[in-house]
Amino acid sequence: MATAVICLIIVIICVLSVRSYTKRVTRGCCNAGGDPVKRVKPKDKNPEHYPYTSKIKVEGMTCASCARRVENALNCMDGVWAKADSTAGCATVRMKEQLEDEEIRKAVSSAGYGVAGIEKLE
Repeated sequence: MATAVICLIIVIICVLSVRSYTKRVTRGCCNAGGDPVKRVKPKDKNPEHYPYTSKIKVEGMTCASCARRVENALNCMDGVWAKADSTAGCATVRMKEQLEDEEIRKAVSSAGYGVAGIEKLE
């Protein structure tokens, strides 16, 4: 009897795992079954207005919805234009004024992700 109960529990865990994996593959990890995340666009899209650029290595960004959440968190900041790439696990951030690394980390953290590193580009 105990063996049957243990086998049943293992089967249930396997079914739930396969179901979760299937949802992630077909719909994305953090937006499974939900509405797509609306994009927050920067007010100014002229690259010449952004003299400072940083590349951020983002932890936990695994799908397009994750990338959009990171972009939105950064694009909500004044004078920032961000573009995230979930496959590379990084985001390019253009700034009108140089921001402190801590400000960028807080914005990414508010979206639920971590920052592994920030590289200032020329």
